Amino acid sequence: MKNTTFIALVLFSTLTYGQVIIGTGKTSPTNTSVSLEFGNENKGIILPYVDAAASVTAAVPGTIIFDAADKKIKVKLTGSWKDLTIVNSGVVPATPAFESEQPSAKVVIGSNPAAETANGILILSDANKAMILPTVNTYTDIVSPSPGMMVYLSGAKQVACYNGAVWSFWK
Repeated sequence: MKNTTFIALVLFSTLTYGQVIIGTGKTSPTNTSVSLEFGNENKGIILPYVDAAASVTAAVPGTIIFDAADKKIKVKLTGSWKDLTIVNSGVVPATPAFESEQPSAKVVIGSNPAAETANGILILSDANKAMILPTVNTYTDIVSPSPGMMVYLSGAKQVACYNGAVWSFWK
């Protein structure tokens, strides 16, 4: 009986596609269109650091990185990288120390088998699901932001990114 239950559980788990919820205390996502959801804990996500956007040659459109060369958050468009941050204070922050890269490190959430060969650290592969960013009321709620941090500001209804010196906002 135990073997039958175990086999049934394994078969069921291979036929279902998970949704991941981090730090919410909930057991199910906000809705079925969510593949990755974060809680409301005055924390953000820190984007992957790269030495320079130009060195990321196999990026697919929609890839978001923190470019350590010029301390900017960038998104890959069809033919180029678009800068999503500004440095209006005249201060370019120092690149924080981080661990050396593990080239094989990868997490794929979703059901698209082609994502298994995609270059990336966190790959959301479902064509009909999205990620909900960590949500805070205001960016000042984050006590010690790190360069490359991204959050959604529920009070202003905008996305905020921190490059190590200043916050940039998108509405």
